[in-house]
Amino acid sequence: MIKEYANYEQLNHEENIKKASERLNGVIRKTNLIYSDFFSKEYGNNVYIKPENLQLTGSFKIRGAYNKIARLTDEEKKKGIIASSAGNHAQGVAFSAQMHNIKSTIVMPTVTPLIKIEGTKSYGSDVVIHGNVYDESYKEALRLSKEKGYTFVHAFDDYDIICGQGTIGLEIIEELETVDEILVPVGGGGLISGIALIAKNLNPSIKVTGVEPSGALTMKTSLEKGQVTELSCCKTTAEGVAVKKAGELTFSLVNKYVDEIIEVTEEDMTEALLMLVEKHKLIAETSGILPLAALKKLNIKNKNVACVVSGGNIDVMTISSLINSGLVSRGRIKRIY
Repeated sequence: MIKEYANYEQLNHEENIKKASERLNGVIRKTNLIYSDFFSKEYGNNVYIKPENLQLTGSFKIRGAYNKIARLTDEEKKKGIIASSAGNHAQGVAFSAQMHNIKSTIVMPTVTPLIKIEGTKSYGSDVVIHGNVYDESYKEALRLSKEKGYTFVHAFDDYDIICGQGTIGLEIIEELETVDEILVPVGGGGLISGIALIAKNLNPSIKVTGVEPSGALTMKTSLEKGQVTELSCCKTTAEGVAVKKAGELTFSLVNKYVDEIIEVTEEDMTEALLMLVEKHKLIAETSGILPLAALKKLNIKNKNVACVVSGGNIDVMTISSLINSGLVSRGRIKRIY
């Protein structure tokens, strides 16, 4: 456990997440749960979608970023802020910095979709493209932070960020008191850490389950080895969760509060995306539909299951390619070689 988080267990997580919710009130959109007749019938549970793909900036990341930036000191704000991101945290930071009249710089990897780069620039941030994955961008952002004196805003391994993301769990439980299980995408672990913190504080019987793609089993690998473990590479279309190394704080929280991590394949993801688009007319990025892809792997029936669809920032060409792949995996069209 890194030094500044050594006493996190002494903090009042429920109170801090509720305070984060108050800060976000009037800033973010209210994303009410959507009951899915289709996914419920398909998988034998009462499935609810938490549509953070409809959130401002197109993803849940605005919650943590705004909460963090709102709590910076005047001195930290004057320095300007810097972050590294594959796109969604970038837009959340850029939007929040603009709202607080703070200069922001974002370092993004080369795999970042153009829609996320342009979205970040539209909020007034300076964008630096560096590295092939998030972790390489992260190292460059830390270097620039030291060189230029910018205040660094971590994408996930930060308590204020985690509390901001935890407001999603608070909203789910307030709207669906009888929720049995919450399925959450996992990259660096900030989102699931926040949701697990509030869920287990309000009702320890709620099961919190993470979902990772088979090409980026960052948290699952770390949990199996009993310590934060860096992957040699990430290979997945879900670039939003393509993180080679989880955070120290997020690992600790996931290890303590999260019940299970489910692995899904690229085929599982494309099928889920196709069904979401076709049955609900909703667009989500591949990292966002991980929970829907995991529904087929649950060993429960007739339970209330909330799926956090975490983001919708995906470009048209990628959507077209993934939908075609989903049609093939569902047996709707055949691919001839």
